[in-house]
Amino acid sequence: MEYLDLIIAVDFDGTLCQDMYPHIGPANEHLIRELIEIRKKGAKLILWTCRGGNELQDAVSFCKKHGLLFDAVNENLPESIEKYGGDSRKITADVYIDDKGMKPWENILKMRTA
Repeated sequence: MEYLDLIIAVDFDGTLCQDMYPHIGPANEHLIRELIEIRKKGAKLILWTCRGGNELQDAVSFCKKHGLLFDAVNENLPESIEKYGGDSRKITADVYIDDKGMKPWENILKMRTA
């Protein structure tokens, strides 16, 4: 399955790692592997987190160390900015993965196996 038009916004604390803010907890290896594979198939990934400054850089470095790269960090993709005429505070995505949602990984994993 290709994911060429899919934009996924993914939270960091409690989602890509165990929530130990401002520290970084153990990685959610399963989700990270799934996102790496989905990105290889064409999906665009946005790191969508409340972290800022050095703590944001730590999160990006943590993800990179685990092989997970992003097309944007806490901002919209260039094509979304162009489409909507600016970079609004709300991140435009088709799927939002966040530990505050109900069963946050379930939908993305179903999509991958469909």
